[in-house]
Amino acid sequence: MVQFRREIRHADTTDARVVGTVGPRRLALLPDTESQPRLSAPLDAALAAWLGALLADAPTTGEHRTEEGETYTGLATDLVVEVPAGTGRYGTLHVVRAR
Repeated sequence: MVQFRREIRHADTTDARVVGTVGPRRLALLPDTESQPRLSAPLDAALAAWLGALLADAPTTGEHRTEEGETYTGLATDLVVEVPAGTGRYGTLHVVRAR
């Protein structure tokens, strides 16, 4: 008997490019539908460690600010993460996973 595994997505996600970090637990993200970066919600320890390893060799591009005036260290990287779709312009970005 063959069994199939079915994966059910509970929420739609959208892509956001990682453009920087704020310490080890937050990212500066540029969602596909926006022109200005926003900061993520604090990452859990396991996700922060994994993303930290992926970003360890990324060159820094100096200190930058979001539209809200929050400071982050810019990174030159092509890393893309998934965030829940529909978080809106001012909603908090929660990182689901890296692509």
